[in-house]
Amino acid sequence: MSKSTPLFVGLDVHKDSIAVAHAAGGRADPPVFVGAIGSRQADLDQLIRRLQGKTAQLTFAYEAGPSGDGLYRYLTGKGLACQVVAPSLIPRKPGDKVKTDRRDAVALARLLRSGDLTRVQPPSGKPSSTELELHGTLFPVDQSISISTRQ
Repeated sequence: MSKSTPLFVGLDVHKDSIAVAHAAGGRADPPVFVGAIGSRQADLDQLIRRLQGKTAQLTFAYEAGPSGDGLYRYLTGKGLACQVVAPSLIPRKPGDKVKTDRRDAVALARLLRSGDLTRVQPPSGKPSSTELELHGTLFPVDQSISISTRQ
């Protein structure tokens, strides 16, 4: 793969793992399933380094969901292109009811390459208190952020 070929990376994000697939731009080759990585920041940094060894042009996409926008903020903070996509607007074949992490990651990479994903704008600013409480293991935020609770 040449250094100028963009790489479209589909991520199927869960609390404990992230399934990864990528598709080369400008080609009709099927996406390649890379595997599952941990949800820690170090795991994602290692993946980014490995993919940047293939090309400098990386574009990531993952489904909006309870994992929040911490991953989006992290990737864009590193200067990488990232899209959060609406799960209900992802094109699916009729009768395709089987959902696996691998299939989802491969489909995201393929659809990102073809431009068939509908992106949503993640919230900007500080993470919500729900995100901090429920998903502190997925890119924990600085502990100095105070969380006010209503009673």
